Amino acid sequence: MAAALFVGYGYTGYRDARADAQSLEQEANALIAAGQGGVALGVDRRAILLAVEDPAFGSHYGVDFTTPGAGATTITQSLAKSDGFADFTPGLHKIRQSGYAIGLEAALTKPQILALFLNRVPMGAGPDGTWIDGLYAASEAHFGASPSDVPLDAFLKMVAVMIAPGALKLADVDAPELIERAGRIAALVEEECEPASHSDVWLEGCDL
Repeated sequence: MAAALFVGYGYTGYRDARADAQSLEQEANALIAAGQGGVALGVDRRAILLAVEDPAFGSHYGVDFTTPGAGATTITQSLAKSDGFADFTPGLHKIRQSGYAIGLEAALTKPQILALFLNRVPMGAGPDGTWIDGLYAASEAHFGASPSDVPLDAFLKMVAVMIAPGALKLADVDAPELIERAGRIAALVEEECEPASHSDVWLEGCDL
């Protein structure tokens, strides 16, 4: 009985994602056309982002329980959290979140999902203290340029803050914690290390 309830709750997320898909598709296509999708990052920087945020993004169907470094939330689940809930809380909401993510994967393309994620990802406080959502918006606010055009070190730091935008602050680019995480990301993309486990989202395996 409990299993059936969980499946049913997950299906409500899938159903709602399919209902939301048309408007999300239109928004994603507009972002891509405006040069704010994943392709506009360039091949190398898109690969860096995915290696950290969702290493199996290109092949999974919304959830990922095995890939080292993937953690509990894929890019698609992150989008499901922002678009499928007025007030997300851990626990049972994770079931509906996963259903919504699977629904998004069934209705949208990977480039569309990535464009929406890049537009929504929390990036922390801007230079004036105002909270910023979206990689492109944060890049312009902090560095005055698109994320494809900023120095690599600045891009690595923007990817670094995504895990904890309230604690790691782009406004303090010299903070030891931010420098350390950016260094771990650099080591990861240079294939000098790998995540210690599926849950190693902080890249402890890259603490060289």
